[in-house]
Amino acid sequence: MNFSETIFALASGRGRAGVAVVRISGSGAMAALEELSGQSRPEARRAVLRPLYRSKDKSLIDQSLAISFPGPKSFTGEDVVELHLHGGPAILAALFAELAAFPAFRPADPGEFTRRAFEHGKMDLTEAEGLGDLVNAETEAQARQALRQMQGELGRLYDGWREQLISSLAHLEADIDFPDEDLPDGVAAAIAPKIVALRGEIESHLADGHRGEKIRDGLDVVILGQPNVGKSSLLNALARREAAIVSDEAGTTRDIIEVPMDLAGYPVTIVDTAGLRDSENVIEREGVRRARDRAKKADIRLFMTTADAPDIPSEFADLFEESDYRLVNKSDLAAKGIKEDAESRIFSLSVKTGLGVDGLMTALEADVTRRLDLSGAPALTRLRHRQALEECVAALQRFDAAQEPELAAEDARLAVRSLGRITGRVDVEDILDVIFGDFCIGK
Repeated sequence: MNFSETIFALASGRGRAGVAVVRISGSGAMAALEELSGQSRPEARRAVLRPLYRSKDKSLIDQSLAISFPGPKSFTGEDVVELHLHGGPAILAALFAELAAFPAFRPADPGEFTRRAFEHGKMDLTEAEGLGDLVNAETEAQARQALRQMQGELGRLYDGWREQLISSLAHLEADIDFPDEDLPDGVAAAIAPKIVALRGEIESHLADGHRGEKIRDGLDVVILGQPNVGKSSLLNALARREAAIVSDEAGTTRDIIEVPMDLAGYPVTIVDTAGLRDSENVIEREGVRRARDRAKKADIRLFMTTADAPDIPSEFADLFEESDYRLVNKSDLAAKGIKEDAESRIFSLSVKTGLGVDGLMTALEADVTRRLDLSGAPALTRLRHRQALEECVAALQRFDAAQEPELAAEDARLAVRSLGRITGRVDVEDILDVIFGDFCIGK
């Protein structure tokens, strides 16, 4: 990166606003504030009122609150200035024109403030990713997970494993490099139990059911059933809005309808599907194919029937598993309802009258909370973390105390390198653009 350039951007939301925050980072930040205001730089980390003037005719752009953060004690590790001013488009356009006219000043690229923070050692890659997740969090669980990661919990876990491996690797390399020294015999054999124990910890971390990734992306809750059993009505009841068209005509829903929602603070996507039946209609057959495909990938499946035909039909009996929910709808029209069993996930409903819907919602909330529990050790949150950890485990599985010392050391070295790539300790240049490119401009 070219750290000789000073960057600037809007750090608050775009559009008209009562207050906008403009961030400036780089060696020219303090001088720019002095030039714009005609006053000396303010005391560090103290908000002061500063007028901002156009250089051409010294006309006032706006009154602002200015805060200076001298490096390295700043977000990016460089000199940083934040200007809090009125959020009108004309004011911001005038300020940006003035900033762009300064030598070696330019608008920031997406994620460039955070990338500079990483490059200056203010955070590791997992913390930077946690910050990005926090900015994009839409549910309480997403925000809590992102905060834990941004505060370094995940990075400290991986760095701890890496330090253990580095210690073992140092002993192995000493045994290789100094064969004539009076070192203990069987260094690799002595290290082997530590390697096995560490490998077990990492494998347990990986066997988390993709919990962290699902908190980021949300669980899929898919509603399945024959036409006209009330799937779309249930979707609307769970979403508390008219998200899907409801009709007495069979086969109204012919495609996937998705409704993201917050369930007990966790992100889920409720999915309505085409009615499962044989059909001569080409479009309906495609809808059924998509419904079956989505069912196979779902986290939670709600199989819906009606009180007059409560059994799972043969059309989708091959999809049904004992852990799935059975929802028997239209119980208000039945002479005799079925026996509910929440433990077996059997629910009697009348979506039309609302009977049983609250009980189903309570059960789903408990299920989602159990699946995505945030207590305990931090969960890995990205595919790249998982891939690096799998590479680390593969290297540790190859480690054999009986093999040549050089080969044992190389396996340990590869494991160290895999862990280092997660936090950004080694060999990450090829992924930096991808990670920080997902950020908004002002971050």
